[in-house]
Amino acid sequence: METSYNVIVLDLDGTLTNSKKVITPKTKDALMKVQCMGKKVVLASGRPTGGVVALADELRLDIFGGYVLSFNGGHIINYADGSIVYDRTVPKDLTTPVYNEAKSLGLQVVTYNDSEIILGTKGDRYTDLESMVNHMPMRKVDNFTEVVDFPVNKFLLTGEPEQIAAAQEHMREKFGDRLNIFRSEPYFLEMMPQSIDKAYSLGILLDYLKTDRTHMICCGDGYNDRSMIQMAGLGVAMANAQEEVKEVADYVTASNDEDGIAQVVGKFMLV
Repeated sequence: METSYNVIVLDLDGTLTNSKKVITPKTKDALMKVQCMGKKVVLASGRPTGGVVALADELRLDIFGGYVLSFNGGHIINYADGSIVYDRTVPKDLTTPVYNEAKSLGLQVVTYNDSEIILGTKGDRYTDLESMVNHMPMRKVDNFTEVVDFPVNKFLLTGEPEQIAAAQEHMREKFGDRLNIFRSEPYFLEMMPQSIDKAYSLGILLDYLKTDRTHMICCGDGYNDRSMIQMAGLGVAMANAQEEVKEVADYVTASNDEDGIAQVVGKFMLV
């Protein structure tokens, strides 16, 4: 007997959205159909919550009772009522050492509040990209460690890919016992609470939903999607995914510019 999938988890950039960062009509239509069947859509992203809102609204997750998993799993909300299902933050005493270490490596440093991105360095094209993708304003501050006096779900470091690859190892040596540190893009280094990634937090959400991973499809394209693709009942990589993501997937669908998500929904959920 074939497994019935009642939850579909979608990475955003490079997965749900096409190269223009929009959901195509075909993909949107497929996701609306599964929600009308009572199945749940979960948007799982490294983005801050504020950067997911527009897409969640477009898919009417408020009406259908979908979920938003932001900050790579550091924060989960029930989009129907805004209630927090799960929240984990970086230890506050690490703000200053992380900031100082990043600056010494010549990297840019950002974090987030509810409505804006806080930049503690001069910025680069990758911090500009982060602001644009999330539709959130950037606020540059000279006293980052004083301004960021509240718990945060993650720090994002940006730089050229070769800098970020080297920084990943360096930061893991310095902070790996207290933070989960990984690249989400070649130019983005995520610094998250220990043990937090999309798979870990989806495990918490599945318990909340009283279902299990065998009924869940997870779709993604980036390094930070590997863990959830591996733990899903059906792990899907996009045709445009990183090779090491495709290696752990159960199924490779069409690219994000060819309605790969609509194909998955049609093949595995609308049957």
